[in-house]
Amino acid sequence: MENALKINGVVKKYNDFTLGEINAAIPGGFATALIGANGAGKTTLIDVLCGVTGKNSGEIVYFDKLSDSDSNEVRNSIGYCSSANFFPLDWNLKSIAASMEIGFDGFSRERFSQLCKKFKIGDPNDRKQKKLMKMSDGNRMRTYLAAVLSRDTKLLVLDEPASSLDPLARDMLCDIFREYIADGNGKRSVLFSTHNIADMEYATDYAIFMAGGKIIEQGFVEDLKEKYILVHGEADKSEQAKNLMISYTGNSTNFEGIALADNMVRLSQLDTAVEKPNLQQLSIGILRKAEKDGE
Repeated sequence: MENALKINGVVKKYNDFTLGEINAAIPGGFATALIGANGAGKTTLIDVLCGVTGKNSGEIVYFDKLSDSDSNEVRNSIGYCSSANFFPLDWNLKSIAASMEIGFDGFSRERFSQLCKKFKIGDPNDRKQKKLMKMSDGNRMRTYLAAVLSRDTKLLVLDEPASSLDPLARDMLCDIFREYIADGNGKRSVLFSTHNIADMEYATDYAIFMAGGKIIEQGFVEDLKEKYILVHGEADKSEQAKNLMISYTGNSTNFEGIALADNMVRLSQLDTAVEKPNLQQLSIGILRKAEKDGE
């Protein structure tokens, strides 16, 4: 299986924050989620991967063959989109289309027009268009997505694409990810960051969990759901169960948390209920453990 990205020992240092050392492989042909709380290092990692900022050390290999993020092939193969002000705020849809056509090979004005209409943000050919500064946060994000999805790319790298979208738009975004990957016949991939995976689980094949600038867990979602279990029990068993769990919450009547599947038999002997976690439950458990370990 080809890797979309291979990250080898990447470190980026700021005065008050250090990313890394990061080692990871982003599998080709799948959608990968970078999951972590605000400040975990997700945006910094994405900026390094896309050449927005430099790294202090380490290597990034693109599509198993290229290690220069500034090369034309890499630049034209990656569709990067930030939730921040991606284009000047006094631009409209027509300005965006013109700049994308000049800046990148494979940009389709026709595709951009179709997506703008699908996302209900306007018509790039209309004489009267809103400037970005006049759009809501959600419509601004839809505009950024329409622009990047109108390019012929091999990898989408999106920083918090769902953060300002309503639930219906998030569902549409999941469908778009699936369509993008399917149309590539195994040659297209998606990497996106999020601090709330609930609405994006359907679109996530592989997950990388981050905390404090480091990767704390990673793997295919279905494999992680076999590695960990969700545990429920009554309060009188909580003290015994707590020692077998990686994260735990409880009250006077019951408790719940995540444990390694290796402890399933011992936990079952405490009359607990054990089930497979969804990605949201798994994320909370893994990130709670990281927060506790960092105290």
